[in-house]
Amino acid sequence: MKKLFCLVLSLMLLLSMTAFAEPSKPAVRLAAMTGPTAMGLVKLLDDAEKGLSANQYDFLLAGAADEISPSLIQGKLDIASIPVNLAAILNNKTNGGLTLLAVNTLGVIYIVEKGGESIQSLSDLKGKTLYATGKGSTPEYNLTYLLKQAGLTLGEDVIVEWKSEPAEVVALMSQQEEAFAMLPQPFVTVAQTKVENLRVALNLTEEWDALQLDSRMITSGIVVRTQFLQENPEAVENFLKEFAASAQYANESVPETAALIGDLGIVPAPVAEKALPFCNIVCLTGEEMQTALSSYLQVLYDLNPASVGGALPADSFYYVNEESK
Repeated sequence: MKKLFCLVLSLMLLLSMTAFAEPSKPAVRLAAMTGPTAMGLVKLLDDAEKGLSANQYDFLLAGAADEISPSLIQGKLDIASIPVNLAAILNNKTNGGLTLLAVNTLGVIYIVEKGGESIQSLSDLKGKTLYATGKGSTPEYNLTYLLKQAGLTLGEDVIVEWKSEPAEVVALMSQQEEAFAMLPQPFVTVAQTKVENLRVALNLTEEWDALQLDSRMITSGIVVRTQFLQENPEAVENFLKEFAASAQYANESVPETAALIGDLGIVPAPVAEKALPFCNIVCLTGEEMQTALSSYLQVLYDLNPASVGGALPADSFYYVNEESK
């Protein structure tokens, strides 16, 4: 009887401890690509590692989008930071299987010039040859659209020699006395450390904003699997709050954020510290996000419908709740 009493007492104690134990945090499988798409997440990830976040995060840092896309489609990831046109493409492929939570990076593309100051406006690109990466993707479409607004035609008035990697562009520029290129951050910052007399001539995001359109030039957004959102609305809301704080931290605490970026192996901390102010990290949500992005995707669709998966996303693609209106 004594043994039975002790066993019952032990079970009661265990149950009482379980009842008052802190509930386990939701586990969110999160991914981003190396570069600005991941930079705004680093404070969130650091807080999670220290147990300060509402969610737990299993994080994947990918070198390319094709490392993320299959996992999203197969349900092996829950939330991911990816190029916005890819988000639209995957949403079409999955029949509404993704929902856009936020825009997290505006444009990060710049025109750089070595050995002079001849480029002061888009019209100054007439007759020039640019080295660039991103053929068949948003950098090409962005440049095509902006040149058109300046009365120029890509391939006629402005020639681009497309390269597969920014490192190729940097190498070519270093070998010439005068050269022009279109590069994204943080590779602009890397190029400035390797190429003498390299000047940032144009910020293409500013050129876009000067057109005073409803759209913005947008690089990446954060998507969630629609099923995960439906099953874990509180975890998603917690993520959005934590990401908003993380993005704000990236803009206000640059040296500290750069150190975290270096620790994660995104880019070296010294490069990150110089590049962060030019990476346009934001947290646009709700109707502001929908207006800016739907108009931008319309621009891409008009240039090439395949760039957004053949059809523009429905309104249900955009996560707009009552609080974010």
